[in-house]
Amino acid sequence: LMVWLRRCTHYLFIVVVAVNGTLLTINAGDYIFYTDWAWTSFVIFSISQTLMLTVGAVYYLTFTGVPGTATYYGLIITVYTWVAKGAWFSLGYPYDFIVTPTWIPSCMLLDLAYWATKRNKHSLILFGGVLVGMSLPLFNMVNLITIADPLETAFKYPRPTLPPYMTPIEPQVGKFYNSPVALGAGAGAVLSVTMAALGCKLTTWTYRWMAA
Repeated sequence: LMVWLRRCTHYLFIVVVAVNGTLLTINAGDYIFYTDWAWTSFVIFSISQTLMLTVGAVYYLTFTGVPGTATYYGLIITVYTWVAKGAWFSLGYPYDFIVTPTWIPSCMLLDLAYWATKRNKHSLILFGGVLVGMSLPLFNMVNLITIADPLETAFKYPRPTLPPYMTPIEPQVGKFYNSPVALGAGAGAVLSVTMAALGCKLTTWTYRWMAA
């Protein structure tokens, strides 16, 4: 009975991490409204999503030991976010209010790193962490440019709390070293390695707890 209860608790933890990933998206993902800070918000969004995704997906992947479960984890949080997006849309918010992140391709790279190195968790931490950190901002920028222009959306649906004197102005176009993709990918690639290591450690702690 205790083993069954502990396994149920583990799977509940997986769901909690996925739900928190979704909530983080709702809080960090409406950068489309922060017109004058859009790209800064995108960098923060990229880093926060990369870290949340990495720790949850690596934990799930190393717990099962089956390549493919990271992609399944990405699918779970993608579905959650689309449900949240639908809920906001039903309340009258514009369709682009929440930009649904592109998690699944990065999760597939994580699975690939695990599978190609014959389930070596140290390779997963190093290669998988770097791959997720480098790829997620890129995939999400491609996703972002396929939706409505942030300026157009912000002026069409201004935030009600924004005073008239703070009306957003069109930002200047930055050079490459100001690129939100480059900044997000660079920071994410470094920090994701740490988060991948934490995901592996969570698996170790879980197995010890289940065996107690």
